[in-house]
Amino acid sequence: MKDILRLTRPKQWIKNFFVFIPMFFGGELFNIHSMWLTALTFFAFSLVASSIYCYNDIVDVDADRNHPVKCHRPIASGALSIRMGYTLMAVTFMLGVGVMLLLPPEVKSEVMAVVVFYYVLNLSYCSKLKQYAILDVCIVAFGFVLRILAGGFACELALSNWIVIMTFLLTLFMSFAKRRDDVLRMNETGEAPRKNTVRYNLTFINQAITITASVTLVCYIMYCVSPDVVERFETPYLYLTFVFVLLGLLRYIQIAVVDKKSGDPTKIILRDYFSRVIVVAWILTFLVMIYVI
Repeated sequence: MKDILRLTRPKQWIKNFFVFIPMFFGGELFNIHSMWLTALTFFAFSLVASSIYCYNDIVDVDADRNHPVKCHRPIASGALSIRMGYTLMAVTFMLGVGVMLLLPPEVKSEVMAVVVFYYVLNLSYCSKLKQYAILDVCIVAFGFVLRILAGGFACELALSNWIVIMTFLLTLFMSFAKRRDDVLRMNETGEAPRKNTVRYNLTFINQAITITASVTLVCYIMYCVSPDVVERFETPYLYLTFVFVLLGLLRYIQIAVVDKKSGDPTKIILRDYFSRVIVVAWILTFLVMIYVI
């Protein structure tokens, strides 16, 4: 069971909390019906993502066996067979579909379309597309856009242009930071952890991180001061929350460049105390602005 959990990676399900973003910003956080539909979408997305993790480890089994860290993955280490990997891949996908069937008819087709598209896109990513530099990080970032799109469909809430743009930019920034860890390992060992790592170097990665972080911050400030957003939240002080975004970006860059530990964004959010405080403070600020004031 321990190896099955390591293969399906439930710890990575934290990424799928992005499906709750439309409900949160749409003022539906305390709507039980919306919460139920979004929760179903969350578990559906998570189970489908676990299916993709299984396929990824099957496809990368030979490369993982030569990796100093990934060699301990269940399939690469021999703890689970490839056949078992395919079985778990099918089971988790069918469970995800089963959860989506619980959704009401008015939202079921839209959510299923997004999740299935996400699944096909990521199977393609694992099979071939991740071998192409830049395209690989763009697909990862677009996957988070699909998450919030599914969350919006589940609650029947239209997404603003700003939330789509900032979701893509923020996750693109984090993806580039993750690739930086691969470049560092390649420079140290002389072997590329991924086939496309040779198409990256520290100069390019550092510039890409700087550009995406800067554009993310600018877009966030423009979002906070846009007239329609100020009117919707009924406060002119929304721009003050940019401090949390700035500190969060700087902290993440510090972890990537100074500490050289940007390999797993999920672990950073879960283990880094400063990052957790920034995220919680940002969420609480919006919680007060949307639901209290």
